[in-house]
Amino acid sequence: MEAHHKQITVYSECAEGAPVIYLPVVMGDGSEVYERCRELDCPPFTLVAIGGLDWNRELSPWECDGTIRDAEPFGGQASEFLDELLNQIIPEAESSLPCPPTWRGIAGYSLAGLFALWALWQTDVFERVASASGSLWFPGFIDYARERTMTATPDAAYLSLGKKETKTPNRMMRHVLDDTHAMEELLIERDIPTTLELNPGNHFAQTDLRMARGIHWILTH
Repeated sequence: MEAHHKQITVYSECAEGAPVIYLPVVMGDGSEVYERCRELDCPPFTLVAIGGLDWNRELSPWECDGTIRDAEPFGGQASEFLDELLNQIIPEAESSLPCPPTWRGIAGYSLAGLFALWALWQTDVFERVASASGSLWFPGFIDYARERTMTATPDAAYLSLGKKETKTPNRMMRHVLDDTHAMEELLIERDIPTTLELNPGNHFAQTDLRMARGIHWILTH
């Protein structure tokens, strides 16, 4: 399945009325995350992996300088990707399923984890969210979230971070733990069942397993 240049891969164990989780992926086709989900004995669900993204451009909510000097800037076109997701990718993916989903969730790693949370302020389509090692250091995001009402209150939210992620010379990313705690507090204040899991390692350790753990949590809570 293709929506414009995106590669859409659907993994389904469609029991009657199983949920659907949407997962933007930075590389690959999501198969490794789905395999980890099966190893964790996730209840039946459909995973829709979305590849072929221009990561810094399509997952950032607004324009911003790159994380280091001369790095690619963030393009701030998350709204355009969200529009494509809601109006093209979701209808196309779900038209291939034998039964409609009981609910939809959105999940993501790193910048896709930021996008997954940001989407809750834009649309009521997603009822649960999993943000694994989310880029919550993104300038202005926590203030944005604090100052605005969510479009719909999700039923559950999962956050995670690697314990070594703050050990970075990068000044933009160094406060990611504080920002993730701030997001946890914000979600709890809004009466959303929320967990924050701290994992061993840095940002790049066991990424597929970390994402799968987040998906497992929102499927079972």
